[in-house]
Amino acid sequence: MKIHLIGIGGIGVSALAQYYLAKGYDVSGSDLAASEITDFLKEKGVRVFIGNSEDNIKNDTDLVVYSPAVKPDNPEFKKAKELNIKLQSYPEALGKLTKEYFTIAVAGAHGKSTTTAMLALVLIKAGIDPTVIVGTKVKEFGNSNFRFGESKFLVIEACEYDSSFLNYSPNIIVVTNVDKEHLDFFKTFANVKKAFKDFIVRLPNDGFLIFNGDDKNLSVIARSIATKQSSSLRLLRFARNDSVAREVRKILKVPGEHNVSNALAVLSVARILGIPDKISFKSLSEFKGTWRRFEIKSGKAENKKITVISDYGHHPNEILATLNAAREKYSKKNIWCIFQPHQHQRTYYLFNDFVKVFRQVKIDNIIIADIYDVAGREVEKINRDVSSEKLVEAIKKENVRYLPVDQAEEYIKENIKSGDILIIMGAGDIYQLAEKF
Repeated sequence: MKIHLIGIGGIGVSALAQYYLAKGYDVSGSDLAASEITDFLKEKGVRVFIGNSEDNIKNDTDLVVYSPAVKPDNPEFKKAKELNIKLQSYPEALGKLTKEYFTIAVAGAHGKSTTTAMLALVLIKAGIDPTVIVGTKVKEFGNSNFRFGESKFLVIEACEYDSSFLNYSPNIIVVTNVDKEHLDFFKTFANVKKAFKDFIVRLPNDGFLIFNGDDKNLSVIARSIATKQSSSLRLLRFARNDSVAREVRKILKVPGEHNVSNALAVLSVARILGIPDKISFKSLSEFKGTWRRFEIKSGKAENKKITVISDYGHHPNEILATLNAAREKYSKKNIWCIFQPHQHQRTYYLFNDFVKVFRQVKIDNIIIADIYDVAGREVEKINRDVSSEKLVEAIKKENVRYLPVDQAEEYIKENIKSGDILIIMGAGDIYQLAEKF
């Protein structure tokens, strides 16, 4: 079977490409730019084209899978349609896969990737051999976002953007939290909550919902489902004041209360599957995090030794959780943060939340770089007047300044001291700056 994937450099589409490759299919794909991910796929044996061209679509192609960011005027999409080749969006293709396995889907505004990785590693240690599709690179998977397993279990990260998760058919759903996220698509928080509710009710009658009881909005959603369900659907609540949370705090190496919540969710799933707590606790105690999720590295600025933390956080609540965790872990250290806002639309919709968070956090020096635009996602023009400069002006703190990335790099080199902590945060290309240090 020949499968071509448009947008193969994306974190989700690239995992699916590896699944097809593991199944023995002939796999090719394209993306607008080369990246670590496209290079990795080439090494695996995927034919990768940089740039979109109708020439990349061959007559004997059986299936074309495309990223949700791909528009109908894309030349490869158009060519596939002309040739009557079967077309599936990434969520549709993954949705088909979920019907073939016993699927555990991890959803939520924040913490999906970490929770998915934690859960997968617990299952592996327990001798269950899951297939895993996750939105980050996991060291234990050979720095891949995919693992092929031989069992009936599939563990996936289920994203709410574009209501993608409504394509999935899970047996167990984990929801870490619900938040004002992806408002460029949902427009209102009410629509976000409705999407999560619609996703949860996709569970079969004998399914399980595992939800964060510390999240008020999620608790309301769970209660409303519980009162309407006449089936045997089971709802399991976890919370950071549970007695087991104390044990989790003692063993976790990854910092922050948000990771306590993530671990409690994993423990709930493990118990449903009959995995002994001893195995779960051992695996959770060995978890050292994933790519760009509080990823700690030793670094240098000129000749000064520093600690560099690369983090994917880009929503105000993620930033708050990460920076609070950093202050807790490095209570007596001088902490720097360079933050790259992700999308004009997110910055526009959550402007006041960003201001509140950066006023609140106890970080010594904060630099806010220019906003990172996402191809195919910045469709609204009303928010183009929002900027990092305006964000800094609104924060009104002496230790918060605006600098473009290249100037931020020089400023750090000149001013940071040996032993300081440097957090480089954002979901865009800011991680490349972490590599420089």
